[in-house]
Amino acid sequence: MHAGLDLAPFRALRYAPDRVTSLAAVTAPPYDVVVRPDGQHALETADRHNIVRLTLPRAEDPAQAHRAAAGILSRWRAEGILVTDSRPALWVYEQRAGGTLQRGLIGALRLSPPEEGVVLPHEDVMPDVVADRADLTRSTAVNLEPLLLSYRGAADTAAALERVVSLPPALATTTADGTRHRLWPVADRRRVAALAGGLTAHRALIADGHHRWASYLRLRAEHGGRPPWDRGLVLLVDTDRYPLRVQAIHRVLPTLPPATALDRLRGAFRSRPLGQALPDALETLAATPGPAFVLAGGDRPHLLDRPDAALLERTIRRDRPDAWRRLDATVLHAALLDAVWRHEVPPASVRHLHDARAAVTQAERAGGTAVLLRAVPESTVRALAEAGVTMPHKSTSFGPKPATGLLLRPLDPRDGIAAQI
Repeated sequence: MHAGLDLAPFRALRYAPDRVTSLAAVTAPPYDVVVRPDGQHALETADRHNIVRLTLPRAEDPAQAHRAAAGILSRWRAEGILVTDSRPALWVYEQRAGGTLQRGLIGALRLSPPEEGVVLPHEDVMPDVVADRADLTRSTAVNLEPLLLSYRGAADTAAALERVVSLPPALATTTADGTRHRLWPVADRRRVAALAGGLTAHRALIADGHHRWASYLRLRAEHGGRPPWDRGLVLLVDTDRYPLRVQAIHRVLPTLPPATALDRLRGAFRSRPLGQALPDALETLAATPGPAFVLAGGDRPHLLDRPDAALLERTIRRDRPDAWRRLDATVLHAALLDAVWRHEVPPASVRHLHDARAAVTQAERAGGTAVLLRAVPESTVRALAEAGVTMPHKSTSFGPKPATGLLLRPLDPRDGIAAQI
């Protein structure tokens, strides 16, 4: 068993404020939250240097896209669009939107496999997505986005963090969604120790970024655990003080028309038509006991509930806890996608969207079906993770998520820990 969370300062790669329209115009949501193609196009046109050109590069094939991202990054660095800080630092990061306030620490975290029990995954990953993110990082040699990790109750770290935010921030911007972002670099060794020292007795849950974490581990192994590939860029948030929101991730099945989806059920689930208003349908779903979903994309949404007990017994693994067997995502994948609809829905065709309205819109455009899910309580997520049980991929969406583009971490040997401190 290793020590707990080992967070180190890093030399941040950042946008030069005088070379871009605004800091807000070059930031983006995490790559898997960007709604494509409309949301991606909006970001690309907000500023020609928007970070989405690196996180979601466009090209005929993935390898070409990753090479294109590397070329764009190299050009931006040469032109002074992106510049590297002279000193390594930890960064205190604050997000404020409406009544929500979140504060955390951005730094380079020592990578550890799940068996060490220091960083706990709670979702399975898709190998092709891990390979894509690893190849993008390999090509650019930069951690483009901080992962979101949660921990609980490091009092010393909390006290040191509050002292930092009493000072004026070094960076501040308000993004298009109304969220105000503020950042403070901490380079002084004693202050770094005060912030990071209290974390060593704690472990963290991966709230957002399972595929990127898996890509970190893959690249670490490729480089023999040598710096700087032995660490990855993360945002650590103490959820005792700043609880995260947990939301659902919905599925779009472009190859499955709604009428066919309902016809194939044949008693596998009870199906009831709902009113046409999406918010009302989601409220009904939230109040429905047991596994349940809303199917949308046709004339009106339908509620699926009361799954056939024999179907669940036949399709869902028995070597997992009851809490896992009852998850909506478990039932969706095992009973519907892998059994009832398996001939109509190739696994590679399934799309994952965080926004219910966007999921329905995409389904309607494709003539397919949107499957809308409910959020899983954080207590269930954490309990399963601590028991070493992972949920199906894309089961949860934790937030607020860190904005992409505020801080990048170059994977340069000069940024190894020996050179940093």
